[in-house]
Amino acid sequence: MIGVRRIRSIPAGQSGEEGQSRGMSTPPDTFLSLHTAVVLLAAVVIGMVIGCLTVFTGAPVAAAAIAGVSSAGGSVPVLRTLIG
Repeated sequence: MIGVRRIRSIPAGQSGEEGQSRGMSTPPDTFLSLHTAVVLLAAVVIGMVIGCLTVFTGAPVAAAAIAGVSSAGGSVPVLRTLIG
């Protein structure tokens, strides 16, 4: 059977962190912004599609990898402008 844990609540006014006002907390810093993550993800997808299409044409895998990486890198500035 699955057990249920009780979480101890912190009384009002005792946030445990000095210097923060009650009820107001700042969100944690993120490594990448949402915009950057979407642009990089779209660039990776474009690179993979171009690489796969290059392999399907009969080109060597190394040439397909170069085509995929260069298309992903070339699409980043365009995607950054389009997604904004």
